[in-house]
Amino acid sequence: MIILGLTGSIGMGKSTTASMFRDAGVPVHDSDEAVHRLYSGVAAHLIEERFPGVVSQGTVDRDKLAQAVLGKPDALRDLERIVHPLVRADSDAFVKRHRDAGTPVILLDIPLLFETGGENRVDRIVVVSAPAEVQRERVLARPGMTEQKFEAILARQVPDAEKRRRADFIVDSSKGMEAARASVRDIIAQLPGGKPA
Repeated sequence: MIILGLTGSIGMGKSTTASMFRDAGVPVHDSDEAVHRLYSGVAAHLIEERFPGVVSQGTVDRDKLAQAVLGKPDALRDLERIVHPLVRADSDAFVKRHRDAGTPVILLDIPLLFETGGENRVDRIVVVSAPAEVQRERVLARPGMTEQKFEAILARQVPDAEKRRRADFIVDSSKGMEAARASVRDIIAQLPGGKPA
C-alpha cells in the first residue's frame, strides 16, 4: 500500500485537492475533519481542563479557543500536546483499516506534515502550492482573517519554497480546477497500483 501525504500552507488549496483525490477513488484521512470530530468528542473535556470556558454544550468553541492560544506559544504547545496524539491515533486506525483491506493507495491530508515530522509516516509527499500573492488574496478574503492572524499562521509553517523542495509531487492550484485535477490524476497514475477512478 502506498501512503501519500498531502500538505500545503494556508490558502494553497489543500482541502480542494484532497477532494480531487477522493473523487478519483483514493481514500482520504483529513486531519482537520478528525479535529472537528475530536472537538465534539474525546478532546473536548481535555481541552476544557486546560482552557476553562472554551467548551459549550460539549463542543469546543473554536473562536474562544483561538483567543486562548493565539500569540501564546506555551498555550499553543499545550493544545498541540492534547490534540496531535488523538489525531495521530485516528489516522493510524485509518491506515490499518485500509492496509487490512488491501487498498492500493491512500492519502493522509496533514496540514502541518513537515512541522510535525509527518513525512516519516508516508511514502510520497504531495505539496499544494500557489504564488504568494494568490495565497495572500485567498486567505485575506476569509471571514475574520486579518493580516496579523495571517502572518502569525505563516510564521508557524515551513515556508512554501522549502515544502516544494521536499515534495515528490507538486499540485499548482493557481492554474484552475481542471489543471489541478489533471495533476492529481497524473500523480495517481504514477503510483504502483494507482489507477484514477
